[in-house]
Amino acid sequence: MKADILLTNIGQLLTMDHGNGAIHGSEMSNLPLIEDAAIAWKDGQIIYVGSKDGVEIEANEVIDCQGKLVTPGLIDPHTHLVFGGSREHEVQLKLQGLSYLEILSRGGGILSTVKHTQEATEEVLKKKAKFHLDRMLSLGVTTIEAKSGYGLDEETELKQLRVVKALQKEHDMDLVSTFLGAHAVPAEYKGKEEEFLDRMLAMLDQIEKEELAEFVDIFAETGVFTVEQSKKFLQKAMDLGFSVKIHADEIDPLGGTEMAAEIGATSADHLCGASETGVKMLGESETVAVILPGTTFYLNKPEFAPARPMIENNVAVSLATDFNPGSCPTENLQLIMSIAMLKLKMTPEEIWNAVTINASHAINRGETAGKLKVGRQADVVIWDAPNYVYIPYHFGVNHVNSVFKNGKLVVNRGEELATITS
Repeated sequence: MKADILLTNIGQLLTMDHGNGAIHGSEMSNLPLIEDAAIAWKDGQIIYVGSKDGVEIEANEVIDCQGKLVTPGLIDPHTHLVFGGSREHEVQLKLQGLSYLEILSRGGGILSTVKHTQEATEEVLKKKAKFHLDRMLSLGVTTIEAKSGYGLDEETELKQLRVVKALQKEHDMDLVSTFLGAHAVPAEYKGKEEEFLDRMLAMLDQIEKEELAEFVDIFAETGVFTVEQSKKFLQKAMDLGFSVKIHADEIDPLGGTEMAAEIGATSADHLCGASETGVKMLGESETVAVILPGTTFYLNKPEFAPARPMIENNVAVSLATDFNPGSCPTENLQLIMSIAMLKLKMTPEEIWNAVTINASHAINRGETAGKLKVGRQADVVIWDAPNYVYIPYHFGVNHVNSVFKNGKLVVNRGEELATITS
């Protein structure tokens, strides 16, 4: 057997190969792992995963991993990648104790970013988004979801989605596009929310024609859209063939979690205010819970999403950054892993399942991303770490040594790079 690249002398290889489907509840404690391992690929496709001993593979390049940890590329299933401007001017308001919704009511928050995004050209937005994508890739993330939602009008929403589509073609990262036109209520539509939602729904024909998004999302929250409005909106999107997500119960427990499970949403995201009933309904469904602890941390909120009750109730839990300019300005999914360990009380095993296989199912990529298996694409990360526990344990730094995307070396970080021989 001939390979393009063979990684050998791997200390721990996390394959994440549980079989089919997302990993629910107590199953998240199981971690498919091979010690003293090797992995090889040809033409970007994995051809061997197993023990390093007795491997009969010739390769153009053999990489001695020197006992390092090797995993699938991380997956970030909730980001707001494309936006104009930034919101560091809101820091003083936050320090004064103003809440997210209070800042929004003053024309800040989402509405501030909407203004800057409307004013930015497509080229400016693409350059800025590429900068953030490059940083995510350097942190070991090889697939992300990217939402619109900072336009709130047809022209700007389409502009954001076209930027994502262009980057899908030009960047090494795999991007999954989501239409979040229903992200906030423009001032002129206050009291006329359903009229605005009809306007956003009218865009779906154009979005489908240009193949700009596969998901539709909505922000169900106090002062934004009600659960009933959100349900009606998402069901219409589903009728048109889109998969759906929902920003649910982020601040107030309105019942978005229950609704997501009821309609069969691919994921329900945020969930800090999820009720016991909502958690139980998620555990009886295939809807993935996407928890965003970085947002809770950055907003300095005391109540994190109930990850432990979710896992105890058989929910498939995932983690994401919620990268955005206001409530979580970080691209660092490794940091989110540490916060999940410390604040959500998730175990390292649960965390790794949450940022790989479950994250893939949160964006309908369960058949292509999130695990290392013969026949899969070679999205592989070599870490400067001796084991998988070390990554969430040692927080606030980048542990990536090298990243391979579709078998191609796309990140090569410094002195500790594994030895490459030809």
